[in-house]
Amino acid sequence: MSRRANSLSPGMAKPERIATVLEREIRSGALGFGERLQSENELVQRFSVSRNTVRRGLEELSSRGLITTKVGIGSFVTFDGKMVDDAIGWSKALADAGANVQTRTLRLEVIEDPELAEMLGIEKPAFIAVDRARSNVGTGYAISIERSRLPLSAELEEVPLKGLRQGSLHQTLRGAGLIPDHGEEWADIEMLSPEDAAILGCESGTPFLRTRRLTRRPNGYPIEYVTSLLNPKHFALHLEF
Repeated sequence: MSRRANSLSPGMAKPERIATVLEREIRSGALGFGERLQSENELVQRFSVSRNTVRRGLEELSSRGLITTKVGIGSFVTFDGKMVDDAIGWSKALADAGANVQTRTLRLEVIEDPELAEMLGIEKPAFIAVDRARSNVGTGYAISIERSRLPLSAELEEVPLKGLRQGSLHQTLRGAGLIPDHGEEWADIEMLSPEDAAILGCESGTPFLRTRRLTRRPNGYPIEYVTSLLNPKHFALHLEF
């Protein structure tokens, strides 16, 4: 066993310290061959460091030849079989996928939602609610409803008065310096309520794909929690592993 794996120098940099602790666990047999390491989130909590520090520690561990990395499990929404890159914003992503999209803003205001604040683990229950509906300009068929909830912050306090930057929530968040660092997403099926069916021009009870997506800042604080209802005639969930 290497001297590096047996001792931790007080002056050791945090990434090297993380790598050394994990190396010791691997070499001792506590982590078996092919066994998955803890997730980045778990390592962040375990070592009380930033995600960037954890990643640098894993890079160091990889350079020692003790771990290998591969493309992680990821889920992606497709529109008519084409991948939708929501990192560039829904409107542009759908346009790139061939959809001639018309977006209607249904709601843009400050609300209080104590239940959501509790779910997200934040103290203040104030959110900016941004509800939008999308349809195809040519055919008029329903595409989606998206209900975004943004924790009210100094960066976003003027949004309810000035509106979205260039009509884009994506541009608004990035203009405020709020670029997602990590997050999570859930998917299931929801039957349209009479209210949503009327907005989308569909029959009440029509099954739609529902996704719920939460993005966070590097420190873990929520940026956006968005619930989307997606027409399953055009949308699907694609999983890579």
